[in-house]
Amino acid sequence: MANPFFANIPVPPEYFIGRTSEITAAFDTIHARSHLAIWGGPGMGKTSYLDKVACPQTWKEYGLDSSPAVIVLFSCQSLYPFTPGKFWAEILTIMDDKLKNEPELQTEIRNLRGNNITNDTLRQAITKLGRKNKFLVLLVDDFDAALETNGEYTESDRETFLAQCRSLAVHGANKKLTMIVTSLQRLNEIGPPLKPNASPWYNHYMYQSLKKFDYQETEQLLSVFPPELRNGIRNITGSHPTLIQIAGFLLYIARQQGEEVDINKFNSDFERDFERDTKQIFETIWKRCNDQQKTLLMLIVLLYLDGHLEQKDFDLKGIGRILNQNERSLTELEEQGVIVSEIRPKPKLPKEKEKIYLFTSSIMKKWVIQEIWNTKPSEIRKREKVFLNLMSHGQVEEMKKAITWSGQHQDTVVSLLKLGRDILFG
Repeated sequence: MANPFFANIPVPPEYFIGRTSEITAAFDTIHARSHLAIWGGPGMGKTSYLDKVACPQTWKEYGLDSSPAVIVLFSCQSLYPFTPGKFWAEILTIMDDKLKNEPELQTEIRNLRGNNITNDTLRQAITKLGRKNKFLVLLVDDFDAALETNGEYTESDRETFLAQCRSLAVHGANKKLTMIVTSLQRLNEIGPPLKPNASPWYNHYMYQSLKKFDYQETEQLLSVFPPELRNGIRNITGSHPTLIQIAGFLLYIARQQGEEVDINKFNSDFERDFERDTKQIFETIWKRCNDQQKTLLMLIVLLYLDGHLEQKDFDLKGIGRILNQNERSLTELEEQGVIVSEIRPKPKLPKEKEKIYLFTSSIMKKWVIQEIWNTKPSEIRKREKVFLNLMSHGQVEEMKKAITWSGQHQDTVVSLLKLGRDILFG
């Protein structure tokens, strides 16, 4: 039997699992000829999602006929360096290819392609589709690239391009266009600043986020494995879609070869192979965190150590309140699938509740610990400004002591990390 998991490539539509509400949102959008913005952190499955929406079989499953639709799917990253001209030209090129079975309409679209293709060119093309009772479904992956200026794409060009997209979507396509875009963050968080008395360039989109898989989706995806392996994969991946695919891919191969894999064993051969094959993902997640978020992730680890050590040279008592004071940053990390929050009874006051933060993936927790260990004294001094934005001078000194202590007692930290694997999803 073929491996049902796909490592570091989009999942084919026939193997796609879950995301029912998000796909329903896409087809409600298509039915209404409105527009949708999908956002989610690295590896959340945005490309696989668009492939699933583009598949004619999916249209049948959701009660829609795909034959009147001209479905154009591409990534803005393929247009590097991005320019509006490349964007409009790519749409017309793919439309041309999609109309092979309708040569008359194909010729009409092809005649629009020239040296200066603009949004007005696409408006004309959509009008021609409408006359043939067709409409355009524009699925644009990695729309972030369209929001980053470059030597050929100035801030003024960007503002013009986004205004053109909005005008085309809202006014110029006569209900013959649906546009679904994906990005790493909400569009309003990464685009140009708004101008006074101007309509937001993104307000024609409905927003929908892709988050880590829920319990049912994870169970369905991992149904080929027994419960103990499913639990181990959840622990090591945090139900992050791409990480699950990689873990499942490696584990499926091992089992096909008759190997016995103890996925719950700390620092096992499987875990080392998994870390090797996912290093770039965790590195990307870490790099995409801002300095404040990195500090908060380090603080979560240090607070965990502080709470499980009897002998130590630091005291982080009271510093946990800083997490409650920075819930917005922590919520962003939750939305990216890096951490999860839980309400639990306080250890010494069980009638009182407190919010605690856990790493969704045990490997991400190890990654942050490694970052703490790799923090040299000179780098700690550089981080002090960030620390002081979050805490008092006294708390900064205790956090610096904790960072230094953890680097000097790595064996103790590793032993606590083993314990953490057992309670991460307790």
